[in-house]
Amino acid sequence: MSIAHVLGFPRIGAKRELKVALEAFWGNEIPQGRLLAIGRELRALHWQRQRDAGLDFVTVGDFAWYDSVLQTSVHLGCAPVRFGFDPRALTLPDYFTLARGDANHPAMEMT
Repeated sequence: MSIAHVLGFPRIGAKRELKVALEAFWGNEIPQGRLLAIGRELRALHWQRQRDAGLDFVTVGDFAWYDSVLQTSVHLGCAPVRFGFDPRALTLPDYFTLARGDANHPAMEMT
């Protein structure tokens, strides 16, 4: 018996919806709530596409707002002290500061 499964699913969206939404959020064109809604919509759509494709298992937990290594680091509470964030109470803007840096903090290395 064969089993069909994928280890991950592209998170950006068929029409680069996540990229467009992130850039709009960073440019203060959409509120955080709208960005979060787009993320939820994309995850639901991607799960449904996997079901529709007949996969035996649907991949979950592979979504990241910016980078999968950063996402894992955040889940493990590994935010560098230099940022001054409490990794147990990290906000989405804090997360993007880790990823992109700001005037006071260089971005984390993603290598």
